[in-house]
Amino acid sequence: MEWKNIWRGMAMGTSDLIPGVSGGTIAVILGIYDQLIEAISGVFSRYWKKYIGFLIPLAIGMGTAIIALSRIIEYLLLEYYAPTQFFFIGLILGIIPLLFVEFKSRASIRPIHVIAMIVATILVASMAFLNPVDSSVITDVTFGTALLLFFSGWLGSMAMLLPGISGSFVLLLIGVYPTVISAISNFNLLIIGIVGAGVAVGFIVSSKVIRYLLSNFPGMTFSVIIGLVVGSLAVVFPGVPATGLMWALSIIAFIAGIVVVRLLSRYSV
Repeated sequence: MEWKNIWRGMAMGTSDLIPGVSGGTIAVILGIYDQLIEAISGVFSRYWKKYIGFLIPLAIGMGTAIIALSRIIEYLLLEYYAPTQFFFIGLILGIIPLLFVEFKSRASIRPIHVIAMIVATILVASMAFLNPVDSSVITDVTFGTALLLFFSGWLGSMAMLLPGISGSFVLLLIGVYPTVISAISNFNLLIIGIVGAGVAVGFIVSSKVIRYLLSNFPGMTFSVIIGLVVGSLAVVFPGVPATGLMWALSIIAFIAGIVVVRLLSRYSV
């Protein structure tokens, strides 16, 4: 068992609570992205014992962070929205040089790669102009709402694995983010179970696709990943802070985000 994956999972779980920030981005910072994709893809194969020791501590950390921090994240987004988002902007900007280093270790940058980066950047950045569905918290689970929650978990988990696309933001766009956060905060096991089942299916399917692309088209895949990460800056940007205090806190949080990336990347392996 790789027990240091518990704290890695906690970092990923915390980021997945924030609309606009991807757990996949944190996995790249921590240097375990390829290993994560391989493990999720292979855990349901006959070689599952090879991967389970990696995934169990990671899942424990993610689950612990999501359960323990959901109320804190709710509070920070409500009371200190701009500083919280600027912290993650610092994280995202800090990871971009690391992604280019990873890219150059796998392939040479060609014009087609630059085009792919630009297209991916525009696609993700355009999500900032989409209006999230204004949805109340679902409390009455019917067949229809169960399907909605299941497929929302599926789409959200696919986004979680892609650096730059936030699973939480996908849930926000669909209109079930308040329901999921409320279910986690109040231990609504039925809703958690339905969404969790969708998440599990999405992880399995998308991990196999991403693993194939990384193995066979590393240059193009990393071009798209870098574009997704750059484009996510537009999604995370909270606007201009309203007061001098929020300006100061936002600047401090932004610098802290960059510093955290440096520390995580230095001590992750």
